[in-house]
Amino acid sequence: MSDGDKTMYGTTLSLESIKVIAESIGVGSLPDDAAKELADDVSFKLKQIVQDAAKFMHHSKRMKMSIADIDHSLKVRNIEPQYGFVSPDFIPFRFASGGGRELHFIEEKEIDLADVIQTAPPKIPLDITLRAHWLCVDGVQPTIPENPPPLSKDLQALDSVNPVNKLDRAHLKDTTGKPAIKAQKLKNVETVHVKQLATHELSVEQQLYYKEITEACVGSDEARRAEALQSLACDPGLHEMLPRMCTFIAEGVKVNVVQNNLALLIYLMRMVRALLDNPALYLEKYLHELIPSVSTCIVSRQLCMRPELDNHWALRDFAARLMAQICKNFNTSTNNLQTRVTRLFSSALQNDKTPLSSLYGALEGLSELGTEVIKVFIIPRLKFISERVEVHLQGSNISATDKIAAGHIRAMLQKACSPVLKTLRNPPDVVEEYKKDYGFLGPTLHQGVIKARTAPPPTPACTSASASAANVSIVTTASSSTPARPQTPLAGASKPSSSISSGPIQRQTSQGGPSTGGQQQKFVIVSQRQQTPSPSQEIDEYFC
Repeated sequence: MSDGDKTMYGTTLSLESIKVIAESIGVGSLPDDAAKELADDVSFKLKQIVQDAAKFMHHSKRMKMSIADIDHSLKVRNIEPQYGFVSPDFIPFRFASGGGRELHFIEEKEIDLADVIQTAPPKIPLDITLRAHWLCVDGVQPTIPENPPPLSKDLQALDSVNPVNKLDRAHLKDTTGKPAIKAQKLKNVETVHVKQLATHELSVEQQLYYKEITEACVGSDEARRAEALQSLACDPGLHEMLPRMCTFIAEGVKVNVVQNNLALLIYLMRMVRALLDNPALYLEKYLHELIPSVSTCIVSRQLCMRPELDNHWALRDFAARLMAQICKNFNTSTNNLQTRVTRLFSSALQNDKTPLSSLYGALEGLSELGTEVIKVFIIPRLKFISERVEVHLQGSNISATDKIAAGHIRAMLQKACSPVLKTLRNPPDVVEEYKKDYGFLGPTLHQGVIKARTAPPPTPACTSASASAANVSIVTTASSSTPARPQTPLAGASKPSSSISSGPIQRQTSQGGPSTGGQQQKFVIVSQRQQTPSPSQEIDEYFC
């Protein structure tokens, strides 16, 4: 190779390269003059692309040129690359050969045209809209989902642990901007002024919202109930109405347990679930009302009019899961909440006269608290429970209600204890040993352990929310002050009515309206049993 050729090597494409490329696309005899012109033109464009790519490399403060720089250069030159721009994802190329040709291609999934034709078209995306809301009304920020909550969850938790903080904030607010001389004089005064208890008043709009939300939650319209529960689970400004909501739930459970109204008990527990799901609410200050209500739905002797037909077991299961969630969210070393709840349920296992329905609820409540609770409180009592179950399943002159309850206890213990026994007992699993240790329930537990050892871990089933109940009317009575606008009805002065409007539930946010005074509201839940659908069917639809 001559010196002239060495200087030109690597700067331009050779004629041989151009001719080879021409032959690959079907041009057999390319003249030398045409090949030289093409080589010069292609070399010039390649140099431009490389120079632009070098600029991108320098602007990126890199010492090494990447494929992305070449792609950016091609984009700037408006040149479409032959193999597409670089993709950040890994795209595997498959290789195929045949007939003297080699082909690289991207593997694509085959699409069945029948499925494409039968599949419903996707929904059209919503258009971008602008909606205005009030940032401030008469100097007060309204409590709506668009605005931040007026009282953060951390502050609510701090108030529930140490209520003195609330008084300290009020004291600092009262003394802000006052001269320091007066504060100096207060140090010399020996009398202690205690802040008087203040009644939390609700505006007219909040009263109307409370009335609509409670009527919808326990009414017969499932669509309005879903909207109401969604509002309870998402609205950040409910902390002012939270005491009344918890009181409504507590009083409702008391009344409907006496009346054995299963459907309304389900609706009230769904209200508890919605309040627990609200990220802006801290319920520790109201657990003294919620925990008795939930535990009543777990261990009550009778929850429905027909225990042998209605599926009240699903309500006990749901309430037990709520209790476990409450213990998980609010248990601390100060309140020892889970310890106290565990003591409550375990006391039912020690009593020989505990009804089987209550025994089932206690066992379900303990099993939802975790495997350690099952090991300590349920496994040692299995033989005692087995004797009671055997009497009601094998004995004569036993009521159908007790037989059904005993069957549910056996099935529940098999489901809850089998995974724990699988870890406590070493294989091989002998039926006689299980009979000796656990009595009548031994074969059932043995079968469950065998199935647990062979089967993969189950995935939790998803429950669907669908239930309808009897017509309900809420009668609310309260002594309230005379409103400034008589045309606006107050929740406390509303007449008993079982009809519920069909409009969507929205809470108005004006803070300037009149409010109820003085005394706490009282609620009486009156149920109408005419044409009530079967509660067992309703619960099956909701929990199954």
